[in-house]
Amino acid sequence: MPEHADRRTLRAIAVFEAVKGVLALAALAGVLDLMHHDVRQLAIELIGRFGLPQGGRFPTMLLHYADMVGGADARMVVMLGLGYVAIRLVEAWGLWFDRSWGELFGALSGALYVPFEVQHIIHRPTVTAFAVLAVNLFLIGYLLLTLRRKRMRRAAAGA
Repeated sequence: MPEHADRRTLRAIAVFEAVKGVLALAALAGVLDLMHHDVRQLAIELIGRFGLPQGGRFPTMLLHYADMVGGADARMVVMLGLGYVAIRLVEAWGLWFDRSWGELFGALSGALYVPFEVQHIIHRPTVTAFAVLAVNLFLIGYLLLTLRRKRMRRAAAGA
């Protein structure tokens, strides 16, 4: 693949990672705002407003997560959330500016999810779960291949 095509693809991945970082920051702000409310009561009102069955799968899940938000340590939520945002934005910056460390960082950060994605497939095999794993493996492979091509070009230029 020509070098300019690699650069365009890396920039597309960089935009995707930056968008994930910005969305995570917005979600963090929303979660922090919810922590100061009775989240369980809000969830019950939401379930009633949409007429969802009380014992149904989604209302039960919503109430479960509402209880988790209410009992979460705000400092820990902020630290984890900002850490995730920082990782996404640093990766995006490295990929956008065509840094080798950005490709390695992206491949490693993507690889961290693989065991969890495989475990999810083992317990709940769905088309979506397989698609997420496939896209992640493709991106990891692409980033490593791009890094290898860069090293080969540098070696050829230095020889």
